[in-house]
Parts: sequence; C-alpha cells; structure tokens
Amino acid sequence: MDPAELAIDPDELQRLAECAKEPIRTPGMIQAHGTLLGVDPATHVVVVASENAGHWLGRPISEVGDPQLEYAARAGRAVDPVRVAWEGEPADAIVHRTDGLVLVELEPVLPGNEYARTAVVEAIARLASVADVAELRRGVAAEIRRITGFDRVMMYHFHDDGHGEVVADDRAADLEPYLGLHFPASDIPVQARALYVSKLGRAIASTTRPGIPLLAVSGDPRTIDLSDAELRSVSPYHLQYMRNMGQASTFSLSLVDDGRLVGMITCAHRSERRLPVLLRRALEVLAGQVGMQLAAMREIARLRHMVEVRQRRAELLAPLYASDDIQSALLSGSETVLDLVPADGVVVRINGVTRVAGELPPLGDLLRVLDRLGGASFASESLSTDRPDLAELVRDVAGLLVVPLHHDEDAPREPGAPPGDALMFVRAEVWREVSWLGDPGAANRPDERSPRTSFSAWQRTVRGRSEPWGTVVEETADLGHELEVALQRRAEARLAELAMRDALTGLHNRRYLVERLATRGPVGPEGKAVLFVDLDEFKSINDEYGHDVGDAVILEVARRLVAHSREQDVVVRLGGDEFVVLLDGVAGEDVEAIADRMVAAISVPISAKRLSLSVTASCGVVVAGPGTPRTGLLEAADAAMYRAKRSGRNRISR
Repeated sequence: MDPAELAIDPDELQRLAECAKEPIRTPGMIQAHGTLLGVDPATHVVVVASENAGHWLGRPISEVGDPQLEYAARAGRAVDPVRVAWEGEPADAIVHRTDGLVLVELEPVLPGNEYARTAVVEAIARLASVADVAELRRGVAAEIRRITGFDRVMMYHFHDDGHGEVVADDRAADLEPYLGLHFPASDIPVQARALYVSKLGRAIASTTRPGIPLLAVSGDPRTIDLSDAELRSVSPYHLQYMRNMGQASTFSLSLVDDGRLVGMITCAHRSERRLPVLLRRALEVLAGQVGMQLAAMREIARLRHMVEVRQRRAELLAPLYASDDIQSALLSGSETVLDLVPADGVVVRINGVTRVAGELPPLGDLLRVLDRLGGASFASESLSTDRPDLAELVRDVAGLLVVPLHHDEDAPREPGAPPGDALMFVRAEVWREVSWLGDPGAANRPDERSPRTSFSAWQRTVRGRSEPWGTVVEETADLGHELEVALQRRAEARLAELAMRDALTGLHNRRYLVERLATRGPVGPEGKAVLFVDLDEFKSINDEYGHDVGDAVILEVARRLVAHSREQDVVVRLGGDEFVVLLDGVAGEDVEAIADRMVAAISVPISAKRLSLSVTASCGVVVAGPGTPRTGLLEAADAAMYRAKRSGRNRISR
C-alpha cells in the first residue's frame, strides 16, 4: 500500500476519527505501580486520591508525616523529583498543578539504577560530535538501549502525511528487525501527538496490570486533566497494540522541532521494566539535545541546498539578458533547466513560443494539459490519482509540475485562447517497494478500530507514482518568479537600448551621444577625437527622388562609416544627414587620414532603387588631448564641419 493512499484511506480516516474520541487526557485512572493525591491548595486537604490511597481522602496532607512532601504539596512545586517516605517506604514524589489542584504523584524507589543518569551525560557528550543524521540515529538508539537495558530501542521519523518510519532499531539479537518499516498515522493519532509535544517523556510500566481509578471527595475525577502526569493511565487500544507487539513495558521520548512532533525514540521490553524518575528526566534532556542536533542538521542541509539552488538558478538565468533565443538559453546551455529541476522532460513556453527537452509525450497532448489547467499552478506525484482527466491525455506521465509565467488571477484566459506561458516538468512512473510494520489494512485487524494483530514486515510495490517532488515545487515556483523578473528586466533593457538607437540605421543616436559626452570625465591619457560628418546637398536627393531613396542613401552611408572606422570607434547618427564618429585612444593615430578615408568612401557612387547617385560629405575634425574637458567637443567638431563646407565641400577641416 502506498503511504499517500493510506493517508486518505476511508478505514484509516475512520480509525483516526475514533481515536480522537478517546479521553486520553482525562482517563480518571493512573498506572498500577504508583499513587496519586490531589491536594486542595487552599486547605491542604487531600480531595482526590487513587483507589490505593483512598483512605487519605479528606485528611490534611500534614498527616503523611513527611516534612518534604508536606512542603512540596503546600508550595505546589518541588525539585523534580523529591525523595520522600510514603507509608514507610522510600518514594519519588512529582508535584505539579492542574485544574485548581496540586497533584502529588508517588512512585516507589527502584533498587539500583540510582546513578545510571551519569551515563546519560557521557552519552550526550559522545553524540554531540556526530554530524551525520543516520549515524546519529543509530548512535542514539544504541546509547539509550545500553543505558536502560530495554530489549529494543527504536527511533521514528514522521513524514508530512502523518505516517511514520522506523529509522533506527537497536535490539536484542533474537528480535525481528523493524528498521525501514513504515506504520500508519493512526498508530500515534493526533491527540496523542499533541500530548507528546507538551510532555517529552512517557513511561508505560505494564501492559497487563489494570489501572487504578481515581476517587474524589466531590465531583467526577474523570474530569481532572492528567496530561502532565507521569502516572496517567494508558488507552486500552494502545495497551492492546503493545501486547500484540510483544511489549510488556515501554518508555518513549519526543523529538520536537519548532513545536511539531517530528519523531520519537521508543524503548520496549518483553517483561515489565520501569526506569527511575531521575533517569527518565536525564533521558528527556538527551532527547532534547538530539532533537536540536537533528533540527540543526536539517537546517544546515536546507541552507546548503538553498545556496546551491540559488547559485545554479543565477547561472541558468544570466545568459537570458544577452540571448535572442530565450528558450535555447534555458535548454541548450552548459546549465539547463533540467539540471536545476530534475525531471524526465520539460516544456518551456515563453511569449507563445514552445520548446521541449528530454523524454516527453507528444507536444500536442502536453499543450492540451496546459489548456485544461487554465493557467493554474499544479503539482502531482500521482497524476492518475489526483487528476485522472489529465492522466488520460498523457498516459506515460506519473509526476507533473506546472508553473505559470506572467499569470494574473484577476484576468482569466479567454475561452479558446492558446495556453499561456508556463514551465512544465514531467516525471515517469517509478516503482518502489514499501515495507510496513504489519499489514495496515483491515485483513490484519479484528475490527476497524482494533490494532494490528501481526507486525511482521509486510511489503508492497507502489506503482503509478513518480519520485516525490519535495522542495522542488517551491524551488520551481521561485525559478518561475525569477524568470519573470529576468524577462521583464530584459525587456526593459531592450527598450532602454532602443531609446539610444536610431530607428533607421540601428546606430547610436543623439541621446546616446549627449549622455556619453556629458556623463564622463575629462579625456583620458590616450586622447580622443570627434568627427562631425554632414552630407552635402542631401536635401536635393529627397526632393528629386523621394524619401525612400533618401533613406537608402542614409543606410549605405551609415554602413560605409562603420566599415571604415576602427573596432573601438562609435558611429552615431545625429538625425537627418548628420553623423558623428567618436574615436577613443587616438594617441599616435593619424586622425585626419581616418577622416579622409571616410569622406572618400562616401563619395563612391551609391546604388539605390536602381539609381546610381553621387553623394559627398564634409567632415569636421577635433582632436582632444589628455585632460581636455569633453564639454564643447561636439560644438567644436560642428564648427569645423562648417569650415569644410565653406572651403568647397567633400573634404575635412580642423
């Protein structure tokens, strides 16, 4: 059985619902090995008592004859625990307040094990240096079993759907191994998990000895909240579960992360075994330390993964700014989108253009899936279960992940419109074996609510599912968002570039020239030159042959100016028939020779619209030495150009 299917199985949901009805916080009973007194904090009279101490009902706590116990009961708090004499025998007393009462729990002192808690300190020191999750889990189970002497110590991990998995199992050699086995969420239902969050340790001393009822001077003792009580009795359902597993006693420790039960450590013994209070407290400290270590390891792994993903995402998106083919940049570079999002295949649809990579069903079927999703995000590891209508369109796909691009919830796509832009990732079916701690189904239970009768490994092959997407869903959403930002910035950069370009020739324009000359400092050590080129009598060409011919002439002049300039030079069209050439690094250069070449190139007849036209140009030349201010260079070149025109045109002038 698939864990995901079990999580929504009607029988499993019914078991969880039935378990939720159990009054596990207010059972009105305690375990058989101890005694409980409820003291009125105003009168210090015993008003609630377990049946084995019923003769204390209505009597002042002072009559117990132990000053430490009397003080603890009067104060409502104590060092945990306080050693007292109870009816002539040493006992550990645990004191806390609840429902307007001071509860005093009394456990007989166990012979031996008095100093076993010192071994816990040594275990904490050894485990603190472990940096691997699996190694830490194994080490914890081994250390706790060595300290406690239980037959088996297991560590559980709870998955997001609530079901658990045995991730460590240190056991006696003759016990059946449970490592790697899964168990349903109903084994530890929701209300029990809430108790494990608030109370980190839970001892069940016997699965066979009947509990002891509580008695009260007045009222119903079954309303008293025993959530924090050490002696709180056990659900009959859970006791049967333990007996079916061959367990006579257990001690469990909670692993809590940010207020959430993420795992447990469970000690189990085939005969009755009880740990002293101080040892249990020490083991609770160890469990807290382990919980923090595991949480830190998870966080470190998460942060490392996040940094790696962000770096790879940046490497993937960086080429978009310089590429004219966005889809190829995502699919054909050294780093592709499939390196970032592990999948069998991907569909990239941007600006209505679709490209694919990897192993995919026919594109038409995938586009129909996109169309049916209507621009919504979607993630599934079992498409046939979650969306059978989509699975019918793409039969070989088990996992599907779709992230829309430029999606606007307030502007739904018009009916019949093509699918919007999106990233679509697909994964094929992956068979995997899941081993359960006994068949979780009805065949292994006397009735729907009963615990399983057998806990032998029960293995099933899970089909119809892909590898889990896990954090990839969130990471792909982040990729989609950053891709949208990159596309927007790319469009803005293109618009900014177009604002600096001449629409006819594609050369830089007057705005570019003005900003360049205005925003830079004085001329550098290599010098600079400005050539101002103006076509002679160009107006007559427009008047005689029309603007189409005139534009063709301008385009050819622009081409010739670029062809006869140096690689580092910039050719600018100011507008109309005026051009400027910016020459950087002219120290040692014959600038006038460069200008002569350009003027000569322009004078070669131009073929335009089946016409051969002769055009000449006048060129003003300004050469600026190092440190010369840039302001005024354009005006000086313009004045030099007019001197060339007055001197007869088709020439240069300084």
